[in-house]
Amino acid sequence: MTTNYSGMLKKMRTYADENNKVNYTLPIGDALLDINELIGKEVTVTFSDEINCVHCNRKTKKSFNQGYCYPCLISLAQCDSCIIKPEKCHYHEGTCREPQWGEEHCFSEHFVYLANTGTVKVGITRQVTDGVSTRWMDQGATQATVMLRVPDRLTSGLVETLCKDHIADKTNWRTMLKGKPDEVDLEQVKTELMSKIESDLEALKQEKGLQAVSEVSTPIHDIHYPVEEYPVKIKSLNLDKDPSFSGVLQGVKAQYWMLDGDRVINIRKFAGYNVDLSF
Repeated sequence: MTTNYSGMLKKMRTYADENNKVNYTLPIGDALLDINELIGKEVTVTFSDEINCVHCNRKTKKSFNQGYCYPCLISLAQCDSCIIKPEKCHYHEGTCREPQWGEEHCFSEHFVYLANTGTVKVGITRQVTDGVSTRWMDQGATQATVMLRVPDRLTSGLVETLCKDHIADKTNWRTMLKGKPDEVDLEQVKTELMSKIESDLEALKQEKGLQAVSEVSTPIHDIHYPVEEYPVKIKSLNLDKDPSFSGVLQGVKAQYWMLDGDRVINIRKFAGYNVDLSF
């Protein structure tokens, strides 16, 4: 029996269960599809050659920044360059594209974290509770822990910049997809990194206030992904070049599907694309 879905793709939603296993659901049109249930099954995806903006739903010939039309790309605060480089936040200069959006999203607690995504990296997130951050799952981290708490996005970017002199801040997606990495002693990495940035961090506290940056003690979270088999020689699928593909879904990690034949596709990259999906 074949089941069919049609509609616009959006990035997969994630949540971790009580064992820190990641569960994925895919918004497609008006439906929400359980992707974990599709692992081991044959899936077919066909791009209909129509793209809509994930924000305003405008038809667009080309998608920008993982799902936006060009007018939204140049007008929305969430598409500004300071989202990628928060140390360049310019709200205080009075030039924020959407001041209300900035107040809601940038002026709340942020956390600087360490994660193992194949290599150890530093990053920032707003969403850290007692469980696993969505940010960690979207990056394919198998281990993660919070290091520092700061009051706003700008300060988180400044702290991350201090760390980047000593540790990576980006994920190598190919390394991340090639298997579960060896475990790392993140507590030891944290101790060593804090020692390296101590003087610079103290200077930042003098500028921002002594309570602006505080160390956080949290457990190391081990995160598990629904993967039956990892690719050996990665072949990346692109809906613009390969508008239709079929294959057995062998696993999901970060925002990637892994299919037989060592093929992978970044679902988030094609947010806004209208597709037919069957399994």
